[in-house]
Amino acid sequence: MAILSTMAPSLRRSSRRSSRLSSRRSLPRSFPCLAAPLCTAVAAVLTVLVLAGWDPLLDLDAHVTAELHRTAVTEPGWTRLNRVLTDWVWDPWTMRAVLLVTVVWLVLRGARRPALWFSAAALAGTVLQQALKALVDRDRPRWSDPVDSAGFAALPSGHAMTAALTCGLLLWLVRLRRTGRPVRLAVAWVGAVSVAGVGFTRVYLGVHWPTDVVVGWLLGFAVAAAAAALWSGRGARPSRPELRGPGGSDPG
Repeated sequence: MAILSTMAPSLRRSSRRSSRLSSRRSLPRSFPCLAAPLCTAVAAVLTVLVLAGWDPLLDLDAHVTAELHRTAVTEPGWTRLNRVLTDWVWDPWTMRAVLLVTVVWLVLRGARRPALWFSAAALAGTVLQQALKALVDRDRPRWSDPVDSAGFAALPSGHAMTAALTCGLLLWLVRLRRTGRPVRLAVAWVGAVSVAGVGFTRVYLGVHWPTDVVVGWLLGFAVAAAAAALWSGRGARPSRPELRGPGGSDPG
């Protein structure tokens, strides 16, 4: 009895420690479930304000875009660099190529389900982007001395949304595969620079309003977070016995 009474405090401390560790592990898993609806709600509010013609927001859009365009006209070297970045480095087709390479890599490693999940998320993001452009049909900024041009409607920014979706999915993937901390940090930093950078180039070159970029960011992250949340919920469900391979292993 004396031994048990001596061990009881340490057992309680161990139990509390494991409880704290469990809550820490569950926090990142619940993050996508919160981020997806939150990003979607904020993007919806901004879109409604644009459609309603809310003057404070439209005036801010016009002021920021005009100031950056004035700089773009007077700094041709800096403008040329921004065009290279937006047309080649962070172009939506470049981002889709990154996703395609990732999907092929996953398939070659036998991870067909994550590959399918990636493909579905990318397709959903593209469909949502084009549907909103057609629905909102917002005009792009117009200039007497343009430094760049772009087609289709303005909101949401396709460059910003595709970059946010791609980087969000890659962040989810490195966490899903439990890669090392250096890889996670590298993906996070490159992703942050890419997402912020492409948004800046679109406004600086005068082809988007700031609101277009923000809505694109939010929707891209929302689709990526929704994919991660749905995957986590799917993984939390018990597998059916008939889907298990020999020895109880899951062939997927």
